[in-house]
Amino acid sequence: VQLLESGGGSVQAGGSLRLSCAASGTTVSTYCMGWFRQAPGKEREGVATIDRFGSTSYADSVKGRFTISKDNAKNTLFLQMNSLKFEDTGMYYCATILFFGCPPLSVGPGRFNYWGQGTQVTVSS
Repeated sequence: VQLLESGGGSVQAGGSLRLSCAASGTTVSTYCMGWFRQAPGKEREGVATIDRFGSTSYADSVKGRFTISKDNAKNTLFLQMNSLKFEDTGMYYCATILFFGCPPLSVGPGRFNYWGQGTQVTVSS
């Protein structure tokens, strides 16, 4: 399984970015997919997940601003990030768990089996 993130960059507060995660060796249509982030000096935290049926879950800090989606034909996961804040700064990772449903975000990243290398998002205030 390989996951390759792209789309990160530097943006001013209030701006938008769209992250992509191209998957190979697995299918985004079959298994739970998620986005996580890690700021310097902090633990990795869950941002959003989407399961086989398209059901989504979001961290409270991003609800109403971020949208997770997937394109099954392109086998790609997305994260649309709007109204970005300084505190959204961090390395963003795509991950998958070989299970149809997604664990609660509160459980943390430990159950996810496969990870991408990450893409950096920097928001300036």
